[in-house]
Amino acid sequence: MTNAIELRGLEKHYPGFDLKLDLELPEGCILGLVGENGAGKTTVIKCILGLIRPNAGQIRILGREPGRDFDRVREEVGLVMEPTSFPDSMNAREIGRILSGVYRNWDAAAYAALLERLRVAGEKPLKDLSRGNRMKLSICTALSHRARLLVLDEPTSGLDPVVRDEVVGLLLDFTRDERHSVLISSHIVSDLEKLCDYIAFLKDGRLMLCEEKDRLLEEYRLVQCAPAELERIDPALIRGRRETEYGVSALVPEAAVPAGMHSAPVNIEELFVLMASGSRKEGGES
Repeated sequence: MTNAIELRGLEKHYPGFDLKLDLELPEGCILGLVGENGAGKTTVIKCILGLIRPNAGQIRILGREPGRDFDRVREEVGLVMEPTSFPDSMNAREIGRILSGVYRNWDAAAYAALLERLRVAGEKPLKDLSRGNRMKLSICTALSHRARLLVLDEPTSGLDPVVRDEVVGLLLDFTRDERHSVLISSHIVSDLEKLCDYIAFLKDGRLMLCEEKDRLLEEYRLVQCAPAELERIDPALIRGRRETEYGVSALVPEAAVPAGMHSAPVNIEELFVLMASGSRKEGGES
């Protein structure tokens, strides 16, 4: 299987923060990038897009190096990222006319249909659009120049549940073509659970895991018990835990759950929260 994105030894250093990771997005798949604020998700995306220069590492997009083949990469990548780069005085129809001169494969009919489907006013200036409608406009532009790869930073943020569900449907339709791929970061984990083939979890600039979503859901179990009972499990095998005055919840590989100990299936949101929590206590001693 070929990769839509390959990051090898990627590093970006800021005062107080270091990003270091390797990451792959197989072609034809949707990868969800999950992590708390400040984990490095947007830094990864900006490095991929060439908006910031990494300190080390190699980046390949659709088999190309962005720095050497920028124009071809730009044609084949659709971007949704805030803030938009257009002046607030412009409206959606004007933006479409400008982009028709930027992208060789701009599809004006598809753009108009998407604006109508997502109920984005064509004549209203950006400054008068809500945050959600500005995001919908970005999604329309990303899907209107026959891109092979979509890179989306919080694309459903600010959207109501009905429109979020419609956007999820658009992205699933996009990847029905096996040449199409999506990298999406989001805090709305329920959207990622519907969408993604792979989940990558970032914490403090490090990739904690990157795995097929279905395999993750099969591999891990949620254990809820008294703290003393959790001592039956090797601490090195506990991937995340959260303790309250009522007991402890822990994320544990299914193979590590002792016989007779109750456990339950875990969903992606629980997995994310527990991995982000580490050994945090809530409602008890600090």
